[in-house]
Amino acid sequence: MKEECKLLNNQVIVITGGAGLLGRQFCSVVAEHGGIAVVADCNAAAAARVAEEIAAKHSGRAVAKVLDITNKASISQLIETIHHEHGRIDAVVNNAYPRNPNFGHKLEDVTYDDFCENLNLHLGGYFLVAQQFGLLFREHAGGNIINMASIYGIMAPRFDIYANTTMTMPVEYAAIKSAIVHLTKYFAQYFKGNNIRVNCLSPGGILDGQPSEFLARYNNFAASKGMLDANDLQGALLFLLSDMSKFINGQNIVIDDGWSL
Repeated sequence: MKEECKLLNNQVIVITGGAGLLGRQFCSVVAEHGGIAVVADCNAAAAARVAEEIAAKHSGRAVAKVLDITNKASISQLIETIHHEHGRIDAVVNNAYPRNPNFGHKLEDVTYDDFCENLNLHLGGYFLVAQQFGLLFREHAGGNIINMASIYGIMAPRFDIYANTTMTMPVEYAAIKSAIVHLTKYFAQYFKGNNIRVNCLSPGGILDGQPSEFLARYNNFAASKGMLDANDLQGALLFLLSDMSKFINGQNIVIDDGWSL
């Protein structure tokens, strides 16, 4: 591999939800730039497929692991296993997207129990991952935590773009992602002085088979491209993982082609 591609210089980086739409792109860019991507996902078969695909292009740069971010024992086991196999963990990308089968209903159809369960799964899981990895990084004198938030964590929904579709902007999502933005600042402040950086990314919409009428309305608010492809976030992630951002801490980077302006 050419020297200029080694921005991550054998860093061992855990990507939760590593087999998902964004996760597999994150794992790929980590491997491409000289890191070792830990494809951590609750779906063992999917994680194995992603790791195999990446390793075929970048030998030894991806490993698959099973992880339930809502389970402390699962997180602890992952940490122990990775340390045993690689001797280090440099960063974790909090990217998993756990939710129950009723997630995504319109406001009037959301029950109290579903609302609370989805916050517990997603926000609670992000807290648990950040807590456990943060304590590990403090013990080992450094590390990097990157949380995935959203533009809908920093702005009110534009409900009109969902008109005449089965889609909506879930109220649970707004609550979760806005909390992740502030949780990022909390953790960054809490671990200040321990050589631990905590930042988050807030992407706009990601193409994933949405109906054309929705895409047309969405794209009207963007500067040029409109809704993003999953690989459009790779550069920002690489920036936060590398030493190029070594003095950036507690920040939220918005990637949305100007959509939230």
